[in-house]
Amino acid sequence: MDADVIIIGAGLAGLVATNELVRAGKRVIIVEQENAANLGGQAFWSFGGIFLVDSPMQRRLGVKDSLDLAWQDWQGSAGWDRLDGAHPEDEWAQKWGRAYVEFAAGEKRSWLQQQGVRFTPVVGWAERGSLSAGGHGNSVPRFHVPWGTGTGISEPFADRARETDAVDLRFRHRVDELVFTDGAVTGVRGAVLAPDDSPRGVSSSREVVGEFELSAQAVVISSGGIGGDHERVRRWWPERLGTPPRTMVTGVPAHVDGRMLDIAADQGVRLVNRDRMWHYTEGLQNWNPVWPGHGIRILPGPSSMWLDARGRRLPLPGLPGYDTLGTLKILRSTPDLVEYDYSWFVLDQTIIKKEFALSGSEQNPDITDRDLALLLRTRLGRAAPGPVEDFKREGADFVVADTLAELVRGMNALTGDDLLDEDSIRRQLEARDREVVNPYSKDAQTIGIQNSRRFRGDRLFRTVPAHAILDPRHGPLIAVRLWIVTRKTLGGIQTDLDGRALNGSGMPVPGLYAAGEAAGFGGGGAHGYNALEGTFLGGCLFTGRTAGRALAGVV
Repeated sequence: MDADVIIIGAGLAGLVATNELVRAGKRVIIVEQENAANLGGQAFWSFGGIFLVDSPMQRRLGVKDSLDLAWQDWQGSAGWDRLDGAHPEDEWAQKWGRAYVEFAAGEKRSWLQQQGVRFTPVVGWAERGSLSAGGHGNSVPRFHVPWGTGTGISEPFADRARETDAVDLRFRHRVDELVFTDGAVTGVRGAVLAPDDSPRGVSSSREVVGEFELSAQAVVISSGGIGGDHERVRRWWPERLGTPPRTMVTGVPAHVDGRMLDIAADQGVRLVNRDRMWHYTEGLQNWNPVWPGHGIRILPGPSSMWLDARGRRLPLPGLPGYDTLGTLKILRSTPDLVEYDYSWFVLDQTIIKKEFALSGSEQNPDITDRDLALLLRTRLGRAAPGPVEDFKREGADFVVADTLAELVRGMNALTGDDLLDEDSIRRQLEARDREVVNPYSKDAQTIGIQNSRRFRGDRLFRTVPAHAILDPRHGPLIAVRLWIVTRKTLGGIQTDLDGRALNGSGMPVPGLYAAGEAAGFGGGGAHGYNALEGTFLGGCLFTGRTAGRALAGVV
């Protein structure tokens, strides 16, 4: 045996599993097709948000949360409905969902602190949902931001893997096959790729220079999802979300291609819920890209007006920051919108300086660099954060103008479609603006702005006072073209509560485990149809920890 356990993929889930195994005195080999610069995987690039329930940070901001409320929200979002038959696709997904919410309401925060993770005082209210108590969405703010953003989550585990002799890091090793002996997985076989010193996230060479085979008592698949391969995304795109876009931007590096999932399926591992996925509707073309088609997501506050490609205000639940897949369905299933792959935010300088955050560690230097003084200057200052102003100035998707007539001309010129009518947009903005003069309203978005302002954290950091967008005192006017940005795979390898991968008969495949996005964040679909945000990194942490601890007891 070359090691006790082989981990496929050097992302967060694999590193967490490795951490548990090394603590138990086990020897681990991590095989990763990219180079050493990519240790930590997608987590490194993320904003780092973590879903916690009834935390001290929430209580400090006046938020009353509970396990019961969080589980109500999770079930309303998940909507698990594949529970019939001999081996239901959602059988283990539902169990993992419950286990994860209990983890988030229990030891998750203290365990992360033991690993060296520290949190800012900021708690965000992400994915506010479909506007019903029992439906999709977070009833209260739960999005906890760590110091270091995504690097603050991934690097403590990456550092341990780098520093211990118990871990053998095999970079530029691409797994092409699981090795079976007498029905059990006992290793991996694959190709050695040519050395490539490309920076983190940059597409690397696929030249094969050799072969390898490694053996162990068990193998963990933690190879990620399909978001970097648009053809795979389109192949599994569900009919319920309409027609997949012809043009999308990409929220993950090119190597996040789902290749290992197909290899596992071809060798008898059961994959479930492959039509469940999570793609954002507020994507921008990165003006300074790292990987092909690099997209950045806007994390919007509640005040921008959202228009479709024809200049019509989106119907509910198409509000900024509310219902990701509900909005995606509107944009991709409305008959006269299907041929257009974009939508619009219309806002002003007052809104952008406080309500636009950009997802990603590189877009948030104040938090990534753990600079409290810079955090206060950028989040409470008179101007938008530097990276936001950079996008406004350099980004291909921004139009800035002093008057609405100029703005609409610029929007039509940007797309070349000439779909937008100034008078129609003016009428919609004026109707919206009339609603903000009172502290009450019949307009759902205005009600949401006022609701947001009642939460201390949003009032300080994320939501401006309700005001008229057409008021020149808040100018200039800004329009932002929004694309679909590919991101997460919600289905995956079906696993039991120990992380053991199952076969088509619902039985564990001896010697094979799965964790992270490859396992649908637990059981092949712990999120069900929707996510509550802060749950993807959390799902990698929880499934990696679970698989590592289970393996430590049997190898």
